[in-house]
Amino acid sequence: QVQLVESGGGLVQPGGSLRLSCAASGVIFSSYVMGWYRQAPGKQRELVADITNGGSTNYADSVKGRFTISRDNAKNAVYLQMNSLEPEDTAVYYCYAQRGSAPRVWGQGTLVTVSS
Repeated sequence: QVQLVESGGGLVQPGGSLRLSCAASGVIFSSYVMGWYRQAPGKQRELVADITNGGSTNYADSVKGRFTISRDNAKNAVYLQMNSLEPEDTAVYYCYAQRGSAPRVWGQGTLVTVSS
């Protein structure tokens, strides 16, 4: 059974940086597409970024140039480096894993708060 555990969230001032990590277990990690969604209070969950098993990446327009997604297949981990954070980035960030057309598997989420 696939399990995902996120870490790295917290409180940061505007303009600051955070690095989120997502550790996967119970999977052949390299065969999965991995990604991050976020959900702000009162808003729908939205895609932040994803990365294929081949390393191709995709970003939401709102985070392009500020966020970087990466993966380490040897460590079964995916990361989200977030720079130049803005209050609008405040949300719960969820890691997901998906193989082919199978349902996505989600982590429990980690809260990121950007505030002075």
